[in-house]
Amino acid sequence: MYDNLKKLIVEAWDNRTLLKQTASQQAVKECIELLDKGHIRVAEKINNAWQTNEWVKKAILLYFPLCTSETINAGPFEYFDKIATKRNYAEQKVRVVPPAIARYGAYLAPNVVMMPAYVNIGAYVGSGTMVDTWATVGSAAQIGKNVHLSGGVGIGGVLEPVQASPVIIEDDCFIGSRCIVVEGVIIKSEAVLGANVTITQSTKIIDVSGSKPVTYQGEVPERSVVIPGSYTKSFPAGNYQVNCALIIGKRKASTDKKTSLNNALRDYDVAT
Repeated sequence: MYDNLKKLIVEAWDNRTLLKQTASQQAVKECIELLDKGHIRVAEKINNAWQTNEWVKKAILLYFPLCTSETINAGPFEYFDKIATKRNYAEQKVRVVPPAIARYGAYLAPNVVMMPAYVNIGAYVGSGTMVDTWATVGSAAQIGKNVHLSGGVGIGGVLEPVQASPVIIEDDCFIGSRCIVVEGVIIKSEAVLGANVTITQSTKIIDVSGSKPVTYQGEVPERSVVIPGSYTKSFPAGNYQVNCALIIGKRKASTDKKTSLNNALRDYDVAT
C-alpha cells in the first residue's frame, strides 16, 4: 500500500542529500503523520510473528534533521524541542492527565488512559491500555490492547540500529510497578510481571513451576506469572547472585482478563 512512500524513505536514507528535495521531505513528514494516526507501525504481527518495518524507523530518524527546536506551550507548561506534542485528545477519545506527554508520531488508540507519563515518537499504544503514573514508553515500543503499565514502569525504546526490534508488550498484559523491559524483549499476551521485574535480552527467564527448570531469553511466554529472582554465577572473584526472572505459574483461564490482573499475582502471593 505504501510502496512508493517506502521507496522515497529508503532512497533518502541511503543518500542524505535527497533530504534537500521537497519530495523526500514530504515523504518523511507523511510517514510520521501516518504513525501518529496509527495507519503504519514500526513493528507488526504477521503470520503470528513480529516483524520490524525498518523503513518506518528510518523515516523517524530522518524526521529529526528536518525539524528545528522551538518553544512549545501547553497551558502553564513550556517546552523547547524539535518534536511537537500530540493534540486533540478529545477527538481521539484518549484520556490524558496533566502533565502527561506523548510526542507527535506516537499513536494512542481510543480509550487509552495516560496518567502523568511519557510516550515517545514511534510508539504504539493499543485501545483500553493504562499508562500509569511516571511510566515511560520508549521510541517505537509496541503496547497491545488492555495492557496495564503500572507506576514507574520503564519500557525501553530503540531507533538505532534500524534492524533492532522494539520492545513488544502484547494484549492483556499486566506490568507491575517499577518493572523494566528493554532491548526488544517480547512479553506475550496475558502475561503478568510482578513488581520490579527487569528483563533484557540477556536476562534468564526461568520457568520454575514444573519439576525441572525451563529457561527462556528475550521472550516471556503467554499467560506467565513472573517475579524477580536470582541465580548463583561463578566469577574469578567468587560466586555471586545474578538477577533473573522467575515464571512461577500461569494465569487461570477461568479468570476475567481485565479484573484478574492483580488477582493473578495475589494467587501466588506476589506484590503488584
